[in-house]
Amino acid sequence: MTSNVEKLRKTLSANIKKYRAEQGLSQEKLAEAVSLSDQTINDIEGCRSWVSDKTIVKIAQALNVEVYQLVYPQSEAEKMNPTRLPADILLELRNNLEHDLARRFDEVLTD
Repeated sequence: MTSNVEKLRKTLSANIKKYRAEQGLSQEKLAEAVSLSDQTINDIEGCRSWVSDKTIVKIAQALNVEVYQLVYPQSEAEKMNPTRLPADILLELRNNLEHDLARRFDEVLTD
């Protein structure tokens, strides 16, 4: 059975690849935009390396997506469209995402 850490790495990898392709960015261009080496981006996309929360934020900004879109499985992320949700549901979603992200990062740090 795949561990939670492996699942999270695979999800991050797939989402970065997807959004990078949608933006027409090479690994080199993305690396340049977030001040990383292209080998580091390659390692992240290849599930060989993990990144800090700050780096995930930088990558999300460079790809013009929200952070949650990088760490949630694509099927779940695609269901979420904040432009169609009322403000109170958005707030609840944000709180749930923050809690879930904190839990996932804690799992990564304790494994």
